[in-house]
Amino acid sequence: GMITTIPNGVRFQKGAGLSGYVAELSSAFSCASLGIVPTVRHADYIGSWLEVLREDNRAIVRAASQGSKAADYLLGFVPGAVEPASLDSVVADHEAA
Repeated sequence: GMITTIPNGVRFQKGAGLSGYVAELSSAFSCASLGIVPTVRHADYIGSWLEVLREDNRAIVRAASQGSKAADYLLGFVPGAVEPASLDSVVADHEAA
């Protein structure tokens, strides 16, 4: 498959599975819910996946759903945690940057 390099230098292979994307979304949702300003570039990483996955809208929705569920599960262990941010707000933040 096609190898893609994102702005922070990380390389990934198209079609290699969505687990990394799901994990990144879960991390971004969790950070947003906890008010943590991440030191990594979630928006750039997620934006790069959006470019790769543009051909398959359902893959994006599945990954976002799984990432949200993972964040919900993890945040269930944190007293006073709020609901994770939506994928739309993460994308909007990326586009505004």
